[in-house]
Amino acid sequence: MESSKKLNGAKRRHTASNGNSKAERVNIIEEEQNPKASKRRKSEGLVSKSSSFLDKMKAKLSGGHFRMLNEKLYTCTGEEALEYFNDDPTLFDAYHAGYQEQMSHWPELPVNIIIKWLKDHSLSLVVADFGCGDARLAKGVKNKVFSFDLISNDPSVISCDMSNTPLGSSSVDVAVFCLSLMGTNFPSYLNEAHRILRPRGWLLIAEVKSRFDSNTGGADPKKFTKAVCDLGFTSVAKDYSNKMFILFYFKKKVEQNSKNKDIDWPELKPCLYKRR
Repeated sequence: MESSKKLNGAKRRHTASNGNSKAERVNIIEEEQNPKASKRRKSEGLVSKSSSFLDKMKAKLSGGHFRMLNEKLYTCTGEEALEYFNDDPTLFDAYHAGYQEQMSHWPELPVNIIIKWLKDHSLSLVVADFGCGDARLAKGVKNKVFSFDLISNDPSVISCDMSNTPLGSSSVDVAVFCLSLMGTNFPSYLNEAHRILRPRGWLLIAEVKSRFDSNTGGADPKKFTKAVCDLGFTSVAKDYSNKMFILFYFKKKVEQNSKNKDIDWPELKPCLYKRR
């Protein structure tokens, strides 16, 4: 029996020396000398592969969950979204985890541009951040910031429907919508921003570029700008330089129209993420 093992080992070493790399020959010799350690290494390798497979499956499930929640937010009203997340607040956490993963692929984030814009202006400006998420804007500036979202996981965030905030009329200087014009009733959010802004107050809107690509079913940015102006704003600037998003800068007019005319709001197509 012993001589048979030695013979087999010799054959394996002879084969290894002829056809395998140096590393493979070392592994074969180690297997003969310490078979238990060899089995352990193989077992650890299988566990590592299994763990990697499970991680990939979890990521796919998480991504699918995010896409479902994202589509829900784009295709319902703000009031319906508020009720939906209030019924199960963990869904809000799942959505924002998926959102952060998506944002990690963007070369530049619009919230950082808005933070820089605020830093270039007076610290006395009071800001309302509609759809604040993790309140990154408030954490990035020294201004007084009212942060609004559907669910509050942070004492600084006010949970509400964005068409009905608890702020008084003409109480803030800057209203921000950073990738947050999601509900089918988004014009009511802009109406609320108009209500709480002081005359000459700023309205800053950052939105995904594809939502304003009329060649692919998106809204005409000129029509959107006209609708916002009909609400009582003046268009100051538009920034198309980023390949992922557009930035709109408006100021609230001092003199408001006395008549409430019907505004022709364009439909903003949902921003639906593809499977990766």
